[in-house]
Amino acid sequence: MSLNILVVDDSATVRTVIRKSLRLAGIETATVLEAADGRQALATIATRQVDLVFCDITMPVMDGVAMVEHLKQDGRLPDLPVVMISSSGTEPTIDWLRELGVRAFLMKPFRPEDIRLVFDQVLKKVEE
Repeated sequence: MSLNILVVDDSATVRTVIRKSLRLAGIETATVLEAADGRQALATIATRQVDLVFCDITMPVMDGVAMVEHLKQDGRLPDLPVVMISSSGTEPTIDWLRELGVRAFLMKPFRPEDIRLVFDQVLKKVEE
């Protein structure tokens, strides 16, 4: 199954690392879209088919928490799996994001194997 995956991070380097990790993890993608912040991500989600989002928590303009809150308000979050990737996620923030409906968390630095494990867990939840 080929998926359209959106990678949201303010660092172009991190977006490239995630893109490469997806490939090394053997994850079949139709398209890997990119956004530098939550606002760009929401614009992409509004106009493109997105099957899965990997999103940083801390970004300028609109951070990952605000983006997830918007997706929840718009009613899109239950149908759009979001995986948060961060090096600075605090426990209260992670708890709040779980309450909102974020499917999984991945701490930086990560390996392609970690991406694969989270990807498989999220897809299993989606299929249930």
